[in-house]
Amino acid sequence: MPVPELPPPRSSLPVAVTRFGATALGAVAAPAPETGAAIGTSSGAHTLPTAPAGLSFGPSPTAPPAPGAPGPGAGLERLLRGPHGLGTAALRLTPREEPTAPVAAGKGSPIPGLYHHPIPEPDPARVDEVSRRIKAWALDEVSLYPEEWEEQFDGFSVGRYMVGCHPDAPTVDHLMLATRLMVAENAVDDCYCEDHGGSPIGLGERLLLAHTALDPLYTAREYQPDWAASLHTDAPRRAYRSAMDYFVRAAGPSQADRLRHDMARLHLGYLAEAAWAQQDQVPEVWEYLAMRQFNNFRPCPTITDTVGGYELPADLHAQADLQKVIALASNATTIVNDLYSYTKELDAPGRHLNLPVVIAEREGLSDKDAYLKSVEIHNELMHDFETEAAALAAACPVPSVGRFLRGVAAWVDGNHHWHQSNTYRYSLPDFW
Repeated sequence: MPVPELPPPRSSLPVAVTRFGATALGAVAAPAPETGAAIGTSSGAHTLPTAPAGLSFGPSPTAPPAPGAPGPGAGLERLLRGPHGLGTAALRLTPREEPTAPVAAGKGSPIPGLYHHPIPEPDPARVDEVSRRIKAWALDEVSLYPEEWEEQFDGFSVGRYMVGCHPDAPTVDHLMLATRLMVAENAVDDCYCEDHGGSPIGLGERLLLAHTALDPLYTAREYQPDWAASLHTDAPRRAYRSAMDYFVRAAGPSQADRLRHDMARLHLGYLAEAAWAQQDQVPEVWEYLAMRQFNNFRPCPTITDTVGGYELPADLHAQADLQKVIALASNATTIVNDLYSYTKELDAPGRHLNLPVVIAEREGLSDKDAYLKSVEIHNELMHDFETEAAALAAACPVPSVGRFLRGVAAWVDGNHHWHQSNTYRYSLPDFW
């Protein structure tokens, strides 16, 4: 099915989100009107800032900011969307009081003691439209699931998930870039690894062939048709091929290559977990956390600029300090998944590895104590993410860097909101 033509790129970004500190992260500028808003970052769409010559990109929060840039304390307050600065409440292992609206009543409770930032309910009109479009894509374009899986697809609430994670997306078209990829990634996880026929046996081959739907194969002409036909042989590959096709039409080349890289990281993490399952092995806690830096949500926040309708230049995205921020955010959000899916996984057949299970096994703790220690580990990673992000924002006051950091933080908060409120999928253990 042909991909619909998307609107031309916008000539500029909204002022409120191009100047770091011009608007608090918790008050992300309202998306641009749906009609005529841009998607894509083709050459000439807008002038992207580059780091000033000689700019120190170091992590030190005590380095003097550039003239006119917010200091580390101010940057942290804006970045974290909270009332305190570096060195105060940001370092405590308890949630802060937030001025933003809490999750709607009856939509689940947060894990006690889990450090997080509440967000308002995602825009219902956008949620409905994204939900409608993603279901049409799943059924009509890629034949993703049989009829008996429909309730689970609806219960996933992916429209609400993606609208909450990308509050600055200019249009629904932008949101759909992330939504298709999220659904495709979950199809691979479910069908290849876990819930719907997945197995660790032979996983490497399946992942490799599926990855060619993201990173095209260039081979001898005689065999090219066989590869092209293989992209339609199962639902995960059909979903990967279609979602990536939409994405590359909207993204710049470096953004597309960045996503391919992070998807390869994800697949490497899947293989490590599969190896432990085949060997019936529980890894050491540090080994599990190393796996989770690869098998995590990283492909999702890494595309926050594409979904936002702008591009973070490749040289800035590749900086070690920014990569550290993305890794910490992704690690923390994945432990959120471990914690909220804990009871779901305990009720599933077989042994599912998650951080509380690994800590209990390897450190001889009770289930409750292992779970509570996992909460503390999440909180430590969250504080590290926020501290490093604030230091980076002060050290590199480039508009696209500030906007990207706000986008990653918004993704972290939206991810927690979805896990907390998706009572169809998740419930908390009785530890309090």
